Amino acid sequence: MSSCPRASLISAALLTVFLALSAVCWAQVSHSEQVQVRPPLMRMVEPPKPDATVADLEARADQLRVEKLYLDALDYYRAAMAKEPNSARLLNKVGITELMMQRYHEAKKSFERAIKADRKYADACNNLGVVYYQEKKYGAAVKEYRRAIALDDASASFFSNLGAALFSKREFEPAVLAYQRAMEIDPDVFERTSRGGVQAQLPSPQDRARYDYTVAKLYAKMGFSDRSLEYLKKAMEEGYKELSNVYKDAEFAELRKDKRFTELMAAKTVVLPE
Repeated sequence: MSSCPRASLISAALLTVFLALSAVCWAQVSHSEQVQVRPPLMRMVEPPKPDATVADLEARADQLRVEKLYLDALDYYRAAMAKEPNSARLLNKVGITELMMQRYHEAKKSFERAIKADRKYADACNNLGVVYYQEKKYGAAVKEYRRAIALDDASASFFSNLGAALFSKREFEPAVLAYQRAMEIDPDVFERTSRGGVQAQLPSPQDRARYDYTVAKLYAKMGFSDRSLEYLKKAMEEGYKELSNVYKDAEFAELRKDKRFTELMAAKTVVLPE
């Protein structure tokens, strides 16, 4: 008879341990889903010297921007602007720095000031388009990219950006033409520009898959088999529903002769979740 109270005590102790462990596990899960605010940006270098030249200040600011010391870079750009007011070049660089800091409102103003200072400054028009693109104002982005292209039609990145904005608007045919022109100017443009940036703006997995299929087709047309296969595999992984077109699209005619193409299409590709 005396064993029953003991058994109850043991059960109670085990329950207490179990609840304690459960609380610890729950706390770990809870912490894993919390968002931690980034520490504020801080100035890390000595302020600009009053007797420094514009060239020295600008060069130092460029270096600091590369090192991601954005507040310091802004200090040096603004010190340079104090000596060279209304410089479109410097205003554009200030805008780029603000854009990297995700200060889109300030960046927009800087690019607009740069354009006002020099109406033929294509880079500032393009960069203003980037601000609109990040804000998902694709129509306004398209307008700025086209303005940049009208001023300088030899920039692959301008056409690539235009393609991204048109793609995000689901205007696929003109987007393909813009991408094609970008690749004609610079076949490596997609390796340097932000594919992730385009992907982030596309709302559905099928749109992202279509983007990858489009890029695969363009690379195949230009004879870049390795890159075409890379993007084709991504389209497959993302569940592109019109993948059978790969057997009839003329752009893939040469790629279809490649053994790697046959192996890729024969492989059972798992669709990646969102």
